[in-house]
Amino acid sequence: MIRTDTLILGCGVAGAVTALELAADREREVVVLTRAEKTDDSNSVYAQGGIVYRGVDDTAELLENDIAQAGDGISYPVALKILAAEGPQQIRRILMEAAGIEFDRDESGRLNFGLEGAHSRRRVLHVGDFTGRAIMAALLARLNQASNVRMLTGHTAIDLLTFPHNAPSPLAVYEEPICHGAWVLEQGTGKVIPVIANRTVLATGGLGQIFLNTTNPPGARGDGLAMAYRAGARVINAEYMQFHPTALFMPGTTKALISEAVRGEGAVLLNPDGEPFMERYAPQEKELAPRDVVSRAIYLEMLSRDYSYVLLDIASKKKASYIRDRFPRIHELCLEQNCDISRQPVPVVPAAHYHCGGVMVDMDGRSSLRQLFAVGEVACTGVHGANRLASTSLLEGVVWGARAAAAIRKEPGAGPSGVEVPDWDDSGQVYDADPALIQADMQTVRSLMWHHVGLIRSDHRLRRALKEMWSMRSTIEDFYRKARVSDSLAGLRNSVLAAGLIAMAAAHNTENRGCHYRENH
Repeated sequence: MIRTDTLILGCGVAGAVTALELAADREREVVVLTRAEKTDDSNSVYAQGGIVYRGVDDTAELLENDIAQAGDGISYPVALKILAAEGPQQIRRILMEAAGIEFDRDESGRLNFGLEGAHSRRRVLHVGDFTGRAIMAALLARLNQASNVRMLTGHTAIDLLTFPHNAPSPLAVYEEPICHGAWVLEQGTGKVIPVIANRTVLATGGLGQIFLNTTNPPGARGDGLAMAYRAGARVINAEYMQFHPTALFMPGTTKALISEAVRGEGAVLLNPDGEPFMERYAPQEKELAPRDVVSRAIYLEMLSRDYSYVLLDIASKKKASYIRDRFPRIHELCLEQNCDISRQPVPVVPAAHYHCGGVMVDMDGRSSLRQLFAVGEVACTGVHGANRLASTSLLEGVVWGARAAAAIRKEPGAGPSGVEVPDWDDSGQVYDADPALIQADMQTVRSLMWHHVGLIRSDHRLRRALKEMWSMRSTIEDFYRKARVSDSLAGLRNSVLAAGLIAMAAAHNTENRGCHYRENH
């Protein structure tokens, strides 16, 4: 058993910022937990393009308008104003001053701003094309120096620990539901222990791994969303799953991301016959149209002509030396797949990238379940609406990580929680989970989501997906109750529930908006 003041599940940018801001209060103990073997294994690390700041000729109002347009009319105005107003000052305070991150500058020493799709101004700060990696290296280095922060790797959150469900007294059923931490699997020992906390912060990231093609790392399987839903927290906008237009065509579920910034620097999309095609789908913006438009254009181009991929060409637009200097990580990733982006077009496909919905939170990151906060991609602040504007996710993680920490620090309860809970009951778990079954079920989930709840949806596809998904969920829950819990089994259980939530929300929403697109509607 572990007792702490604040438990943070996940250590991407949102979780790391929350932990650092809380660590400033030396009376407060913080436990940061990740299922990964290393603390730097998160979606944030893979962010290439950059983080939104404020450009030379930019204003908060212009950024709000760009985000709202990308969000297709349902971005929450209050959240937009917070992000646009607080974003620059939090980047300066947390990333530049406290973490010491050096963003790219031009020859005169001024910040070098990138341009990305659907942005009306150059406002994206970057560190080459490995901005997320640079940010996370700096934040984690500071976390490792904080004496009141305990980092636990190889620990999988199985479920949130809630009263009255986990309360020792049956009379707790008359009380308001409250979160007291999480049940956690120690991967090394196979034991499930309670981590009891006054406040719990979900920072578990996204769920791209429930699709056949994704830019997300293996841990992005919907764990936080599923745990919160089972605990009774409100989930909104689940149907809005953003697909990145340009992931490197390569073997495996996880695809290397080819950043939006490449198109921002002039790259064009071609079909395998060498013909540009974006003018047919977005005559004005072409390659710089919002991500949902570009993704659907590529998908339709592939379907209509039975292509396995399309091509992204920057080699004919920029000098090889410029490409290698501006996009060193992308250049390296492509070379690993025997393709030189500085000399030839690269094959790309759309891939599941970012979940715009999630656990509904207020402007301080509080969920509808008492003492449970959520920050980053697992949360839904309303900023992104129906479609995320490029490079706003890292910014949202910084802003709401800081806001959640500030809200927690104002609340009473610093010091380890004194709540008592019963031991984990594993009496019904009589056999080891078969990894072959888990892998097969996971592949079924991915295939169903890609073909039936993907870029273009229809009534009959969604009905079939829901029927099969809920049937699978029943079978997997029975499997979960009888098998000894493992990280992969917990992931499968969460993935099928997260997939079902997206399919259900997509079936209920008959309006085409943003990245939710249904045929004949």
